Amino acid sequence: MAMMPKRVKFRKSQRGKMTGVATRGNTVAFGEYGLQALKPAWITARQIEAGRVACMHFLRREGRLYIRVFPHKPVSSKPLEVRMGSGKGEPEFWCAVVKPGTILFEIQGVEEKIAKQALARVAIKMPIATRFVTRKHAIG
Repeated sequence: MAMMPKRVKFRKSQRGKMTGVATRGNTVAFGEYGLQALKPAWITARQIEAGRVACMHFLRREGRLYIRVFPHKPVSSKPLEVRMGSGKGEPEFWCAVVKPGTILFEIQGVEEKIAKQALARVAIKMPIATRFVTRKHAIG
């Protein structure tokens, strides 16, 4: 089932801007390895779910997958061949606004080689360029 908020204050939202880089959610926080976005994009709930299914199918219930993005933004569109005017269209799908540097998925509990292969399968499902990153361990 596709992700979407349980309830929202406003049914429709404006498009907004995706300029700049991510200042929050840009480090690997929960797992050991992560998938980082390199471009700005709207990632739909279907794409997030497709990535989750691809990863869990490859891992065969080993390790743990963390999804770090959530589709909060409703995207509306008008039906085909409808004349201009008569208001804003109905919400069609939900998406997550992703800026460059945002961590999309994280994995823990598996070797680096397996995590790299699993996140490569997730990256194929994403509409933007991504890269494999690891957690920075504190020296001390």
